[in-house]
Amino acid sequence: MAWVLSRLSLRQWKVLARFGVLISVVLLLIVQVIGKSVNGNHNWISLGFVDIQPSEVAKFLMILWAGFMLAKREKAGAIHSNVLVLIGPAFVLCMILIMAGRDLGTASVFAFILAGLLWVSGLRLGVFGIGLAAGAAALAVLILTNPYRMERFAVILNPFAEDQYKFSGWQPAHSLLGLASGGLFGVGLGASRQKWGNLAEAHTDFIFAVIGEELGLVGTLAVLILIGTLVYSIFRIALRAKDPFSRYVCAGVGCWIGVQAILNIGTAISVLPVVGVTLPLVSYGGSALLTTICALGFVAGVALRDNEVSSALVRRFAKK
Repeated sequence: MAWVLSRLSLRQWKVLARFGVLISVVLLLIVQVIGKSVNGNHNWISLGFVDIQPSEVAKFLMILWAGFMLAKREKAGAIHSNVLVLIGPAFVLCMILIMAGRDLGTASVFAFILAGLLWVSGLRLGVFGIGLAAGAAALAVLILTNPYRMERFAVILNPFAEDQYKFSGWQPAHSLLGLASGGLFGVGLGASRQKWGNLAEAHTDFIFAVIGEELGLVGTLAVLILIGTLVYSIFRIALRAKDPFSRYVCAGVGCWIGVQAILNIGTAISVLPVVGVTLPLVSYGGSALLTTICALGFVAGVALRDNEVSSALVRRFAKK
């Protein structure tokens, strides 16, 4: 899929990007009408043979749309004016629809993607600061008005506390136990004890803890290095892109993968509350995996359209 998408022209991508916000809003509205709840979050649609999570698709579509709008504004010579008004309301609408399904983690990822796109678009620092303050205030309200979220935040410092361990502290506590028992090289691939009953969502939200237990510090550092290299490469491609649409979309994809990795790993090591997001390209999950691969297909296409990159690839394969 990534190979096919990397061959699409910018004109074809821009056709999809024009309707990105419309498709995203429609998908998120459908969830509210016929969606199903999983672990308390109403953000899935059941097709009978498979369940899909439209909010994952919306992440990439919204990045495409925002990149298209920002590139259009840049070509008009007015990129520094009203950028927040240009893409902010659509992102806020998507976040409201996601929060209607009680999925704070995914809504947070959308907020960070928006912040990243606004930053790379050159939004004035003062306006950016006001936006961050407003976002932080909104997050605080969402936490303070929900007892369950309050409990998740309360256990960050000590998930082993007597009054919390068997409740909100259970997942972060057993995640830490898994990481601690892995040592330097781990207990062996497939030999994790925490994933067999103690650690819920071991295949998605807490996959990093299982890696730490089975492959040790070496395994977790390898994952960090690989994800860091991927995000760094995406931003390098963005900086090299001559087309503003390619530059903004690549930057948005880099922010998405980087922020989601930070949120997932921060949850696993108990420096962030449990927010319920997957570790990109590592956690189990069809919707998240396929959408991320589609995004990387776009990034690969941008790299292949770079003459220097294409020439280097041709020379390498010619030698073989």
